[in-house]
Amino acid sequence: MKLTTRNFLLTFGLILAIALTACGSAAPTVALVTESSANPNLILATTTSTQDSGLLDVLVPMFEAQTGYVVQTIAVGTGEALKMGEEGNADVLLVHAPSSEVTFMDGGFGKDRMLVMHNDFIIVGPADDPAGIKDLGPKDAFLAIYNAGANFVSRGDDSGTHKKEVSFWKKAEKDPATEKPEWFIETGQGMGASLTVASEKQAYILTDRATFLANKANLQLEVLLEGNNALLNVYHVITVNPDKWLAVNYEGAMAFAKFITDPATQAIIAEFGVEKFGQPLFYPDADKTDADLGL
Repeated sequence: MKLTTRNFLLTFGLILAIALTACGSAAPTVALVTESSANPNLILATTTSTQDSGLLDVLVPMFEAQTGYVVQTIAVGTGEALKMGEEGNADVLLVHAPSSEVTFMDGGFGKDRMLVMHNDFIIVGPADDPAGIKDLGPKDAFLAIYNAGANFVSRGDDSGTHKKEVSFWKKAEKDPATEKPEWFIETGQGMGASLTVASEKQAYILTDRATFLANKANLQLEVLLEGNNALLNVYHVITVNPDKWLAVNYEGAMAFAKFITDPATQAIIAEFGVEKFGQPLFYPDADKTDADLGL
């Protein structure tokens, strides 16, 4: 069953590529995969934040052009991406939930885990800040939102962002996901879509900075809480363990991991967003360790 799901993803990607070619779509000219590479198809399971921010629109075509691999990108929450890895339905992961990643590695599902980049989480909401969270710490901000009964949008999708949100509710000793008050809105969707809902409902929401900046022009939301160490948002690349799943394209996964941690790619990450937003959306970290970032 698991291999069937994997084969479906690869087949769908191939059909899509053929359809685009037939329509005259301008696909990048790619180099041939090296003769030692038996499988040119690569499944990347990643977070919606890397997709919604536009970063993968830059990096994936570059990787394909340099290596000849054909990438099928599946943008889901980190929890779902890790599950895909556990089931052998992805070759490589780009995720941002360090504690869950460690559990994944300890279970033997991942072979290599490398630090890639970070940005930060922020809490955004209506400009009039009805719960008065500005300048509070994350725990106190969540408690203030709860006590005010102010609209709050949760992704509710077990993504890295959702996991971070849940950790703050726990620190505040509150559990609106179980209580389900009217002001607590779960979308079950990605970051970009959830931000849109928050804007429409004039609600608070925890978001990564990159996706917020990429969508800010279309949102009626303001940054109300930022800069706290607890809001650090760290991304790792993980290769799925081929010893668990023979169908995993480990050679391709390692090629992607080396590409995204290469100094040249890291330099591109450092500049991504600067021209449009006046600041980078991500900060490269491949030359650092988890300890350097306080993990």
